[in-house]
Amino acid sequence: MVELTLPKNSKINKNGKTYPAKSGATKTRTFRVYRYDPSTPENPSVDSYEVDVSDVSMVLDGLIKIKNEIDPTLSFRRSCREGVCGSCSMNINGSNTLACTKAMDELGDGDIHVYPLPHQPVVRDLVTDLTNFYKQHAYIEPFLQAKTEEPATEWKQSPEDRAELDGLYECILCACCSTSCPSYWWNGEKEDASEEYLGPAALLQSYRWLADSRDQLTNERLDKLEDEFKLYRCHTIMNCAQVCPKHLNPAKAIAEIKKLMVNRPDPKGVPQAAE
Repeated sequence: MVELTLPKNSKINKNGKTYPAKSGATKTRTFRVYRYDPSTPENPSVDSYEVDVSDVSMVLDGLIKIKNEIDPTLSFRRSCREGVCGSCSMNINGSNTLACTKAMDELGDGDIHVYPLPHQPVVRDLVTDLTNFYKQHAYIEPFLQAKTEEPATEWKQSPEDRAELDGLYECILCACCSTSCPSYWWNGEKEDASEEYLGPAALLQSYRWLADSRDQLTNERLDKLEDEFKLYRCHTIMNCAQVCPKHLNPAKAIAEIKKLMVNRPDPKGVPQAAE
């Protein structure tokens, strides 16, 4: 483990360490960041960092500045910094979001509270273990499936059918929606997978393929969801739609799957190969 020497004017508070702003800082905000290392006997704590934010526009920029200039032991995920990869999902001021697209100006005045995604095992600090989340995504088989021979070129799809996928394909699997859902907290990680709620993200992805005119396994996909837990633990709380950084509506997708369950369509026709 990295041994960190605190600045001379730093202090220990009851929640964790406090790091004052560097001399000459012109505009400061305090980041209160969750810290936890499961490999040690120490309990979780909240460290306070006074950061010069005069050149900081996004929360992720502030965290990077903390790691680069104040505390190199701080752990968090990041990658694209453009709201595309979903790596930097975390809980900021009580709401799940992406740190790279959460602007400092959106947070008003006062301290910025940064925690890991709720109800997930913490690997370290802001990094959570999403193994089960990805397992649930794999369960819905997120790829095109057909019963007929694959065409030499591609499956045809009309512009109208393609438009049906808008609001579905944009999901970046950041897990903000699933980890904001109380029903997912209670039912999303069972020892018996048959009693496991798949959660908003996986079900949104499932409907993305159910709605795809090129996919021919509609009823087989529905069969995999038809039990008391995988689909029907959704109680339309709507947290998922409120926190989605891509402004998608998983609750609506789940409702559409429920409608398909009670009114199953005829098997889809065979798509024609493009000429």
